[in-house]
Amino acid sequence: MQIRTGLGLIAVSLLLNFLLSFHNIWPTLWITTRWEVSAEIAGLLFLLAWHRRAGTPLSSKATAAYACIVFVMVIGRYLEVTAPALFGRAVNLYWDAQYLPAVAAMLAESTGAIAVAAITMAAFVLLALVYSLLYVAIGFAATQLATYRTRQLVQRISACVVALYFLGYYTPLPTLKWFSIPVSQTYLRQAAFVVEALSGPQALAALPDTSPISEIQLNNVENADVLISFIESYGAVAFDEPSISLPLEVFRQEFAAAVKLSNRQVVSAFIEAPTFGGGSWLSHVSLMTGLKITDPASYDALLTQTRQTLPKLYRDAGYRAVALMPGLRNEWPEGSFYGFDDIYGAVALNYAGPEFGWWRIPDQFSIAKLHDLELAKPDRAPAFVFYPTISTHMPFRPTPPYQSDWDRVTSEDPYSPAELGHSLTQASQLTNLRPAYTDALAYTYQYWTGYLSQHAEDNLLLVLVGDHQPPASVAGEGVRWDVPVHVISNDKTRIDQLIARGFQPGITPLPAPIAQMHELGPLLLRQQHR
Repeated sequence: MQIRTGLGLIAVSLLLNFLLSFHNIWPTLWITTRWEVSAEIAGLLFLLAWHRRAGTPLSSKATAAYACIVFVMVIGRYLEVTAPALFGRAVNLYWDAQYLPAVAAMLAESTGAIAVAAITMAAFVLLALVYSLLYVAIGFAATQLATYRTRQLVQRISACVVALYFLGYYTPLPTLKWFSIPVSQTYLRQAAFVVEALSGPQALAALPDTSPISEIQLNNVENADVLISFIESYGAVAFDEPSISLPLEVFRQEFAAAVKLSNRQVVSAFIEAPTFGGGSWLSHVSLMTGLKITDPASYDALLTQTRQTLPKLYRDAGYRAVALMPGLRNEWPEGSFYGFDDIYGAVALNYAGPEFGWWRIPDQFSIAKLHDLELAKPDRAPAFVFYPTISTHMPFRPTPPYQSDWDRVTSEDPYSPAELGHSLTQASQLTNLRPAYTDALAYTYQYWTGYLSQHAEDNLLLVLVGDHQPPASVAGEGVRWDVPVHVISNDKTRIDQLIARGFQPGITPLPAPIAQMHELGPLLLRQQHR
């Protein structure tokens, strides 16, 4: 009987330990074990033995309470190990939860409402099974702790396990290598995120008083239009990962050839982004203000201030500052902060062609429409354009076809039935996003190649920069946060100065980053002083 009791306790202990020590099978939603020990499960068994000290059975309410506590910890563990595998960063429940409705709507649009409903139902069933398993396991463990000797043995072993954890935590002894990171630390960190988010005065106090942009005067600007385009999810993986880089090489070469044929030059570099796998606005504001903004609390605090920005700087120099925002469907208070003269969101662009997934509007249409609305006007002021793209946004499909006839791009019938059918029938494979990501980047190279060829005579300074790496499910495990930046200009002096500051001639950057995102604005602006 004692042997059966011991084996039962061992089996239940191993099960509970697994539920708080599992790891992710990168880059999937599945989990595996690394045979680590959970100090929290050891503590749970100690408490169960203590709870049974009077010899009375564990009540159903007490069993449910223990099961609920462990269930919450299991959820925390899953988020802790899965988020980095999918997105490349730790989860922040306070900020990330706000975007869950939009993410759900995007997935429903790209994968179908039925599929999302089925996944949601399966998730609820799985969670119910996990809770039921915990209830049964904890009840079984409590039953096996009926005898005094069993309780004493379990408490001693549990106390030793917890002591070994704290011994490794507070001393140089290497015992921590046997343990998984406690889930309680995860929730303490989430609580710290909430406190940080609610501490507006602290976030304001942490912001620098000035930025390098404030110290620059555009005295000798030429009348070149300045177009800064943030390419969504354009990360260093596009060059570092052969399965992505090799198929893109032909499109990069076509882009480089178009630059040369238009009597321009291109230089490239890597810079470090302040975010990974999402949070594009952190890169946007870092470049546009010259301030390093790495978290939503600092971002929100910054928007309450009056700061110098690139749009204001160019506007003061006689430029017309506009934002091209095809992904914008609602009010955008940031527009006032940045100081744009006009903002072209989805409504203003008035796209009447076929829709491509959640984001609807092809990037090629957006830049063609902006040219018609702003850049083709006669006798106008030079333009400063801020353009964050959307066609390379996760889940990357359906990818619009490239239309070589630019006169047709802004019409209601921009594609042939065959082109459109091929594009719209490409389904997103959420477990294998690299092919879709590669196709989306190929499309990006194509329309910029076509735009430069169509407007070879235009006086244009074009800056193409990635906002962040794609999610870790595409980029890989433990990859760098760097993104490419390409500067295209017909001003040889400007190009030579950029080369002197670390840029590489051509479309392929050198491996090492030359700056961080917030340093890129001053790096480019200094080129305008002669």
